[in-house]
This record gives sequence, structure tokens and C-alpha cells, in this order.
Amino acid sequence: MPEKFELSLAALRVNKNLTQEEMAKEVGVKKGTWQNWETGKTFPSVPEIKKIEMFFGVKYENINFYP
Repeated sequence: MPEKFELSLAALRVNKNLTQEEMAKEVGVKKGTWQNWETGKTFPSVPEIKKIEMFFGVKYENINFYP
């Protein structure tokens, strides 16, 4: 069975050479909201998670939403 991998939101963003502000615009949220997600203060909604999955081409279960 393949080993599960997880990437943090920050790692996904940095791998695309995007700032938090640029990534927030891609998903349609404020920069502070994205920052809160990266630091684990808040959690994205299901529609926001879908946008993140689509943008990065990574399934929800492979994204670590905790810092």
C-alpha cells in the first residue's frame, strides 16, 4: 500500500513561489484568513478546501492544515 504523504499549506504555497497575499486572492479570501489557515488558528470551509485542492492538484487528505 502506498505511504500517505502530507504537505502543509505553507509548503504548497512556497513550492509555487506565491506570497500569502497572492494565494489568498487565488482562493478568494483575505490575506489574514490565509495566514490564519497556515498557522492553524482557523480552518477553511468545504468550498474553500475544494478551491485549494483544485489549485494545487492535491487531495484534501494529503494536505496538513495544522502548522
